[in-house]
Amino acid sequence: MNIQYYGHSCFKITARPAGRATEEVAVFMDPFDKSIGLKPPFGRADIIFISHQHPDHNNVSALKGSPIIIDTPGEYSVKEISAIGIDSFHDEKEGAERGRNTIFVLETENIRLCHLGDLGTDLSLKQLEKMNGVDILFIPVGGKYTIDGKKAAEIARKIEPAMIIPMHYKVPNLKIDITDEKMFCSEIGSCPKEKISKINLKKKDLEGKSLEVMLMEVK
Repeated sequence: MNIQYYGHSCFKITARPAGRATEEVAVFMDPFDKSIGLKPPFGRADIIFISHQHPDHNNVSALKGSPIIIDTPGEYSVKEISAIGIDSFHDEKEGAERGRNTIFVLETENIRLCHLGDLGTDLSLKQLEKMNGVDILFIPVGGKYTIDGKKAAEIARKIEPAMIIPMHYKVPNLKIDITDEKMFCSEIGSCPKEKISKINLKKKDLEGKSLEVMLMEVK
């Protein structure tokens, strides 16, 4: 599995669900438009997951191919990738301010990934149960429009993934008024000094890990 970060909440996950001898599947999470100041994601997509319908998360036109678009809660099986969409809120007032948000839990290559989208509030026990066994957690940490770094650290400890990848925080050129990752790093207590450009891993690489934070460079 290969993971690349385009900034904001957008990731490309490249997987071979049926093994090394099969074709790669290109999965994009929350592609954004150019209005946020960053270069939109590019390339061919097989599957696109959209957590909510805001322009900084739903720019499917940036990507090529004929992707399958998944943007609502439910259970899915696409190109041998299993996914669950979990209904949640974009704010602390049950969606009254910014609407609803869909959390996606994906499973491929025997790795379980969870992308929290623009989660704006704490998680219920029922939601947490659906995230049981998450290996890699993509979590917003920038505050204002989502949970902040302190709440993100609390939620990460509840989910207990092997690896945490922060997202939706201030990076160079981003025009959205959110904070950087420093509060989260302070609260979680284990951020690396250097950011990496991409992550290549297998299930065995996650064995024995707990709450290991990986900071990623914007592609």
